[in-house]
Amino acid sequence: MIRFVVGPEGLLTPDLAGRLPGRGMWVEAEAGKVAAAIRSGAFARHARLAPGARLVIPPDLTARIREGLVHRLSETLGLARRAGGAIAGFEKVREWLAAGRVGLLVQARDGSDEEKARVRSGYAEVPAVAPLPAASLGRIFGRERVVHVAVAKGGWGERVARECARLAGFPPCPERQGAAGDGIGDCGIED
Repeated sequence: MIRFVVGPEGLLTPDLAGRLPGRGMWVEAEAGKVAAAIRSGAFARHARLAPGARLVIPPDLTARIREGLVHRLSETLGLARRAGGAIAGFEKVREWLAAGRVGLLVQARDGSDEEKARVRSGYAEVPAVAPLPAASLGRIFGRERVVHVAVAKGGWGERVARECARLAGFPPCPERQGAAGDGIGDCGIED
């Protein structure tokens, strides 16, 4: 779910951390659901604006949400890394898998399918996601590129999985890549 609030100027704002003041409106974390809420006027109905006030919906709302979710996932993985709850690299990931420490395997979206399958060989029961490109994962771990990340079982694995699930509802736009190649383009909000 994603919480939205209306700012003082009537601007509809995604509150991805769920902490902004104001009356929250919750929508399932999926671009199509957000588009449907806009088309149906659900945001305008539930915003409880002052008489004469107008709800302003940014034309790049989908891109803003995706960019914010990518940022939240990157921050969460960075915190997990600094706390010892996430490691990167083929050999280290295989060691954690063998020790049964992995709650979630995060792999680069643009990594080789063969290499991703090779690291998971024998550990198909461990959930795996591929939310970010290798360069983005690399920045989190202080490297040029990272293809394999193991996140520890428990709290860190659950937090990262939750952020990945929300981001999955806002897939990258291949025809309009962001400067870092992270797919943060505004694909519009069509279904």
